[in-house]
Amino acid sequence: MERNPKLIIHKQKLLHNMQTLVQAVHAQGVQIALVSKVVCAHPAVIDCINQSGCDMLADSRTENLWSADTRLPKLMLRIGMPEAAEEIVRGSDISLESETDTILALEQAAAKLDRKHRVILMIDLGDLREGIFFKDWDLILNTAETVKNCPHLELYGTGTNLTCYGSVLPDRDNLGTLVSITERLRNELSLPIPVISGGNSTSLQLLFDGTLPKGINHLRLGESAMCGMIPGTYTPIEGCSQDAFELCATIAECKIKPSYPIGTLSRNAFGETVEYVDKGMMRRAIAAIGRQDVRTDGLTPKDPRIEILGASSDHLILDLTNAPEYRVGDTVSFGLDYGALLSASTSVYVHKEVAD
Repeated sequence: MERNPKLIIHKQKLLHNMQTLVQAVHAQGVQIALVSKVVCAHPAVIDCINQSGCDMLADSRTENLWSADTRLPKLMLRIGMPEAAEEIVRGSDISLESETDTILALEQAAAKLDRKHRVILMIDLGDLREGIFFKDWDLILNTAETVKNCPHLELYGTGTNLTCYGSVLPDRDNLGTLVSITERLRNELSLPIPVISGGNSTSLQLLFDGTLPKGINHLRLGESAMCGMIPGTYTPIEGCSQDAFELCATIAECKIKPSYPIGTLSRNAFGETVEYVDKGMMRRAIAAIGRQDVRTDGLTPKDPRIEILGASSDHLILDLTNAPEYRVGDTVSFGLDYGALLSASTSVYVHKEVAD
């Protein structure tokens, strides 16, 4: 019996995406960390990462890193907190850090566990998320010196994050600044600092164009591998599939009803004021999935004749006027953008199924 709603992982398409990216990135002399966080480190996805030829596994949750069955080095993406230092050292080999208090806590945890932990110092190039602001050289140097002076830590690299918060795209100038900062640290501290992590999937366009600044030798790729797209510009990546994941839901109701609500209108259950269009009578369906299950505005029906009208917590409202053959009990399928994939993967109400 079919179990909906469900998220289908098309494993061969996903593995193809990963191998395509690894080949392209390695050809430019750049390391690649494949990011599993969007799918909560699902075992089928971890298996693809293991087969991809990438250099490390990255995730933002220690729970995911602990559960991941891999021999690859593990990179903790979310900057740490002092209270989580022991979890980070136990669960990862490398972590992205920006705060001295956390770095000192990592040293204590690594000493307790008798381990060496590698640190990538995050630099904020203007996107205004994590990292030391790039113009504050004294703080950058002092924090880097703190890592150097910790016997159980290694200043393994510098890194940055772009586009995720401030929508700032990577370019030759801002990534060039990261290279310059790293070279200055190498000279000041007499350390190799082997890695310069030049951001996430948005940096791929520079790599493809041949304009990635010399010295950037590491990228952290999630959305590009999972969705086959370059985020920010939403450009499909040549040779990659954009449908490695598919969401399925069951039609629970199908009725002929008006297209415009009847009565005095106010805000909906989410406090939103919705503009409705009067299209006359239409064939309206309810699919048994809603905002508690998935970010519905990131769904695209696989059947182009179907239109999504809106969603409540538990129901997805569809216009089936141009697709009259659908009946109650039928399955409708959707493509997902990154946000929808994140929410569907995280939802305990969405069954996960592996195809191929």
